[in-house]
Amino acid sequence: MDRANHSVVSEFVFLGLSNSWEIQLVLFVFSCMFYVASMMGNSLIVLTVTSDPHLHSPMYFLLANLSFIDLGMSSVISPKTMYDLLRNRKVISFGSCIAQIFFIHATGGVEMVLLIAMAFDRYVAICKPLHYFTIMGPKMCIFLQVAAWIIGLTHSVIQLVSVMKLPFCGPNVIDSFYCDLPRFIKLACIDIYRLEFMVTANSGFISLGSFFILIISYLFILTTAWKHSSGGSSKALSTLSTHIMVMILFFGPCIFLYTWPHPSSHLDKFLAFFDAVLTPFLNPVIYTFRNKEMKMAMRRVCSQLIVNRRIS
Repeated sequence: MDRANHSVVSEFVFLGLSNSWEIQLVLFVFSCMFYVASMMGNSLIVLTVTSDPHLHSPMYFLLANLSFIDLGMSSVISPKTMYDLLRNRKVISFGSCIAQIFFIHATGGVEMVLLIAMAFDRYVAICKPLHYFTIMGPKMCIFLQVAAWIIGLTHSVIQLVSVMKLPFCGPNVIDSFYCDLPRFIKLACIDIYRLEFMVTANSGFISLGSFFILIISYLFILTTAWKHSSGGSSKALSTLSTHIMVMILFFGPCIFLYTWPHPSSHLDKFLAFFDAVLTPFLNPVIYTFRNKEMKMAMRRVCSQLIVNRRIS
């Protein structure tokens, strides 16, 4: 049967982050500032890694891919959120809501696999340094990149197929500021117990499982690095700490949003806002401030851009 015969809802209404105009204005300024900073920071990382020959290594290749995904992640939620913060009635069409769910889960899935790939890269660099460039060759880097996109898109398509045919006959109010899948499916006019379980299994348990795999991996790497402590290992440990920080920032909100049985609406929104606005900004900050090689490369790229601009 056609979806039109099932669903009478053509748009959804967001309750947003706050009812206070003053708070919404503060959040708008806050969101704009971090969105612009995130776009600039991640774009600079991608530009620096691709243009500086000193950074043509597996670790920076994966970092550039992570920054590219963060550019997409920032643009899926933030522009719409900033626009809605200036409106009294915050609405989104059915098709746009489905598209937002798809891109949120696609970029999230790709980033999850990239973080695992970066952990594998650090494992090889610290535990098998003599075989690093043999194992982490160009073919392996391309394989990890392609695998990340395939897994991310597959994960998102599975989520999309499960919700596209749901009947929606009202109400159409989502207590969030974006199309949050767990809250979205609650508006369906059918029993969604099995669907909720599938969403939890597909998003929550995968996030939780990946997080624990990464924790165990990093503990193993840290133990190995500690046993072979030296100047080189100190640098490796510093690099490793940045990966762990980014991992916690990414997985923390995801695990809470998709596995917590009865989330608080306000805490839920705060974590979602943090994940959508702050995390893409913090990733380039963490990787840049704790990496001398990256900072030097960025200075070279910025200097070159200034020189080229003056010449032109």
